Amino acid sequence: MTSLFNTIQLGRVTLSNRLAMAPMTRSRAQFDGTPGASAATYYAQRASVGLIITEGTQPSEDGQGYMLTPGIYTDAHVAGWRTVSDAVHDRGGRLFIQLMHAGRLSHPDNTPHHRQSVAPSAIESGAQMFTPTGLQPAPAPRALSLNEIRQTTTDFRFAAKRAIEAGADGVEIHGANAYLVQQFLAPSSNSRTDAYGGPIENRARFAIEVAQAIAEEIGADRTAIRLSPGTTLWGIDEGPEGPALYRYLVAELNRLGPAYLHIMHQGDVPLLADIRRLWTGTLMVNHPGRAREQIGSDLNGGLADLESYGQMVLANPDFVERLKVDAPMNIADRNSFFGGNDAGYIDYRTIGGK
Repeated sequence: MTSLFNTIQLGRVTLSNRLAMAPMTRSRAQFDGTPGASAATYYAQRASVGLIITEGTQPSEDGQGYMLTPGIYTDAHVAGWRTVSDAVHDRGGRLFIQLMHAGRLSHPDNTPHHRQSVAPSAIESGAQMFTPTGLQPAPAPRALSLNEIRQTTTDFRFAAKRAIEAGADGVEIHGANAYLVQQFLAPSSNSRTDAYGGPIENRARFAIEVAQAIAEEIGADRTAIRLSPGTTLWGIDEGPEGPALYRYLVAELNRLGPAYLHIMHQGDVPLLADIRRLWTGTLMVNHPGRAREQIGSDLNGGLADLESYGQMVLANPDFVERLKVDAPMNIADRNSFFGGNDAGYIDYRTIGGK
């Protein structure tokens, strides 16, 4: 039986184990999108997991949704992320930068130039956004033109190139959690009547084109994507065609031969089994809120090659060691998840007490 602690080849790199740190927004970047001063320490502390997937990182100014999230499209961003990747590699870890375009889940007050959000269609999300002046409703987005869709794909390509320049081992496209890629997938956020709307093949087009562009730029073996079939966050509803859409999308993405597919499992067991069958490469599965005693069950059951965990890795820099010796886990402090200083960021105690 394959163990969580066995190595695995992932594209061009070998991972030391089958555990990954799931991407988690921390909102501690500088205002210009450069990673914060303690980001290198934060990620390096957790480098014993086989793979670190960074927090969502905007590929362009249009891609920013929240306050103080990092970017990866300027020289300053690249220099900042280089300190992170070097620190992780020095600890023997591997790192993929997640490229996240928030789409309509944005507020102008959170962006340097107060930009209106963009999306497949001008449909409000109904979401409430934290802003410098408090909680505000996310305004209606502006629908992307065909030329702007092509430019957005180019932005993803450029950001992937810059991520590799910053020393990342690859990138993960954020196609989950109601952000731009998933907004194209869902009829509740996509009412287009052109080549990007309507039938499932059209709604999947943007995700496929972004993956193709990135694979052409940096290699399919350094390209990955995260999906969350069936999520209902922030007004997303993929409708009764949702499972068929994901079966189509996964099969098409599989043709590219990416480094891995990352599924945030929402409970559709038959769909996950179909994805396992359709995906011939490495499959990573994330179960939000999974109990400690269930860690390893997807790997042991043949449903996954890698398992990703969020809050447990956030709160336990020595997550792998605690699993190996069956030590109790720290509990994550939810009050310090987003924004703030080093408290709740780089001060979680290890087994040794530091």
